[in-house]
Amino acid sequence: MTTNRMWGGRFGRGPAAIMEEINASIAFDQRLYAQDIAASKAHARMLAARQIIAKADAEAITAGLDRIKAEIDQGTFTFSRSLEDIHMNVEARLKELIGEPAGRLHTARSRNDQVATDLRLWVRDEIDALDQALKGFQVALVNQARTHADTIMPGFTHLQTAQPITFGHHMLAYVEMAARDRARFAAARVRTNESPLGAAALAGTSFPIDRQQTAKELGFAGPMRNSLDAVSARDFALEFLGAAAICATHLSRLAEEIVLWCSPGFKFVRLSDAFTTGSSIMPQKRNPDAAELVRAKSARVTGALMTLLGVMKGLPLTYAKDMQEDKEAVFDAADNLALSLAAMTGMVEDLQPDEVAMRRAAGEGFSTATDLADWLVRALKKPFREAHHVTGRIVAMAEARGCRLEELSLKELQSVEPGITGDALSVLSLDASVASRSSFGGTAPQNVKAQVEYWQEQLK
Repeated sequence: MTTNRMWGGRFGRGPAAIMEEINASIAFDQRLYAQDIAASKAHARMLAARQIIAKADAEAITAGLDRIKAEIDQGTFTFSRSLEDIHMNVEARLKELIGEPAGRLHTARSRNDQVATDLRLWVRDEIDALDQALKGFQVALVNQARTHADTIMPGFTHLQTAQPITFGHHMLAYVEMAARDRARFAAARVRTNESPLGAAALAGTSFPIDRQQTAKELGFAGPMRNSLDAVSARDFALEFLGAAAICATHLSRLAEEIVLWCSPGFKFVRLSDAFTTGSSIMPQKRNPDAAELVRAKSARVTGALMTLLGVMKGLPLTYAKDMQEDKEAVFDAADNLALSLAAMTGMVEDLQPDEVAMRRAAGEGFSTATDLADWLVRALKKPFREAHHVTGRIVAMAEARGCRLEELSLKELQSVEPGITGDALSVLSLDASVASRSSFGGTAPQNVKAQVEYWQEQLK
């Protein structure tokens, strides 16, 4: 077996087959090709500007890299496992194209700072794409909220009927979650957007490079200040995965609700054929498979975070080959989150709420009991704990009679609390209950409409 020509000077023979198998990363890190080529071009131009290499060599390198990118874009580039990774594959092809000047490209850099730079560029691009996807998800939610600002449904705690709310209010809760997801990604982007390029293997370089120039060309805020940290830090990837895991968890919660809402026990919403499947044996089935898969994919994103935390927790400074295992986790999480966002956005747009079924369910479970307790506090000046106790006795009465609270007569209410008047009956309706929740952030339709306007302005 021949020696790897990129690093084989020290070695007299090639690696064992199993070593090649475990060492190669080209199967997955070829995804970094655009970032790798962009960083190499910036590095070559900087080397020429600092007169470390000739201008003609830099121009040849740049032209060759452009051709390589075109080959990869067009699917005509041949990747070699024996060359291990994207960096060596590109450099080997560059030598085939331009000859001796290709060997000058790696002056004043190492694969250590090269891969750290590439991955930061890739994560930065992915954050930008995910931000746009999250914005589209928010728009879909806001549109549902606008349409259903006064559509009544039950609110739940412990998956038990709690108080009536509106479907629009429920949709807006996920708009808020997505906004925080976008903020987390944006904050992660700031810390990702520093350039490791020029840190070389770990200690910097003796060549008079200009790290500010390469950082600026690549759109970084600036170069990282410590060469050891530059090549060994993967907290930017961990932060990206942390934000992704939280975002995927939010999507999973909504996916679970859609699964529940589509079930016969709820019948709150209907998904079209676009996001459901049938059964191979039961012709009546309409399965919310897209929502179920979003729910499951959140585990893959969370698993990616756990994987990289496990990889990094025991590594001394600086670079170790363990870090090669960072990319698959990051790529897989990003892919699955992007797919989940697209699926969830489509499902939200596709949802057809059953207003009758939701309203019917909102009226069950004595959901306006708190409104009666609040009335006792306001009208009879009772301490809330006493009002809570009185209302509990009235609920027990309605439960024993098999009726709803609003179906009890005034006389029956007064048998528990003589001070109750006919005015109390007016607070027991679903519409009155929902309309009364007008505190900032509450479910009152007027609040929902105001929040819809706010978010429409924010999302322009």
